[in-house]
Amino acid sequence: MARLLLIEDDPAIRNTLLRALRDRGHAVAASPAAMDGLQTALAERPDLIVLDLGLPDLDGRELLRMLRAVSRIPVIIATARDEETEMVRLLDAGADDYVVKPFTAAQLDARIRAVLRRGSSPGDADPALVVGGLRIDVAAREVALDGTAVDLTPREFDLLHHLALRAGQVVTKRELLSEVWQVPYGGADKTVDVHLSWLRRKLGETAQEPRYLHTVRGVGVKLSEPS
Repeated sequence: MARLLLIEDDPAIRNTLLRALRDRGHAVAASPAAMDGLQTALAERPDLIVLDLGLPDLDGRELLRMLRAVSRIPVIIATARDEETEMVRLLDAGADDYVVKPFTAAQLDARIRAVLRRGSSPGDADPALVVGGLRIDVAAREVALDGTAVDLTPREFDLLHHLALRAGQVVTKRELLSEVWQVPYGGADKTVDVHLSWLRRKLGETAQEPRYLHTVRGVGVKLSEPS
């Protein structure tokens, strides 16, 4: 199962593809416009984006450019434009594949699976990360603390995973915003602080009495084994 984002303004096409791709076992979210799709992509970090070009608020080519500035999420262009020069231009701009309307859901699903296969190979799944009593199963996106499952949101998991990859090291907020949220750093942005607070609560600790998540004032945060 893949987590997909469909950015398509035509409600009939959008609803048909939603049903068909979900019937094929995918988890699919949909956005009817470019900026809504961009926000959803950055917040949810899907495995792949299916992008229409003729969107009401912004041309899909511009949205592709914006996505590629902050993310390497695979993108399949799905459009009625069939000019060869347009296809080449979009592929050069960072699209991973291009399918011309009308197409069947089976054709799109095959292209989705092909693109995702190109991004992975047998045996390259990340192993579980272990820090003290904290176990992070990367492939299953599951976390356990001292043998008890911890229920995290997708963003909380990504934050913890990134810190675990650098266990014992101080990670700056700038890096977390860039790598986890894939947005530029803003000095007044409290996003990281808020998510760290939620994460601490689920790990049964506080900033005043940390066990795993240690704030280094003026620098960042460090994930380490309890003393």
